[in-house]
Amino acid sequence: QVQLVESGGGLVQAGGSLRLSCAASGRTFSGYTMGWFRQAPGKEREFVAAISWSGGITYYTGSVKGRFTISRDNAKNTVYLQMNSLKPEDTAVYYCAAAGTELQQSMVVMSKRSYKYWGQGTQVTVSS
Repeated sequence: QVQLVESGGGLVQAGGSLRLSCAASGRTFSGYTMGWFRQAPGKEREFVAAISWSGGITYYTGSVKGRFTISRDNAKNTVYLQMNSLKPEDTAVYYCAAAGTELQQSMVVMSKRSYKYWGQGTQVTVSS
């Protein structure tokens, strides 16, 4: 089992920045693709970003490209999501997820069904 704990959410004005962290414990997340998803009230949980085990391959949904950056520190078992130029439409609960394996194809990486372990989520609210 892998336990994931997110932190770093909060309230920020439009145009501001936040950095989310996801700390993994329990079984090592060695070899796992890691992802961030978000869910706004009344909406489906959607893909935001993902990163390969080595950190050499990253994926982003179109609406956050150029504004968000995913990274990981495998020595610390931690994944990060740096969010800049935040917009009110970024308001959501953000979830960290571990795939349980290394994912290879974009469509697979972006599907929430590909992820085995989930954190409890952290609220991000962007005011206009």
